[in-house]
Amino acid sequence: MKRALAGVVVATGLVATATAGQPGLTEPLQVLPRDAIPAIDDPRFESVAEADRYLAEDELMIGLVGETEQRAYSTWQLDAHEIVNDVFEGRPLAVTW
Repeated sequence: MKRALAGVVVATGLVATATAGQPGLTEPLQVLPRDAIPAIDDPRFESVAEADRYLAEDELMIGLVGETEQRAYSTWQLDAHEIVNDVFEGRPLAVTW
């Protein structure tokens, strides 16, 4: 958190499918039951000074910079949740990792 956020990367339209019986494709394997990884539905944000107390200087972050808001989501925390359902500048947002 000590370094300024350099930029934002957004990926859209990524789709992967597999069809049973097609040569070279493997059936998906379910390793966890549905909804086994809880989403963060009401994220809590802290000041940079507070986050500096426990986040490493080289912590990987997913960052958003808008017209009136800025957010940073720790990938270390997202490892246990994989998705944050949030509202950013009045619009619904899903952050995934």
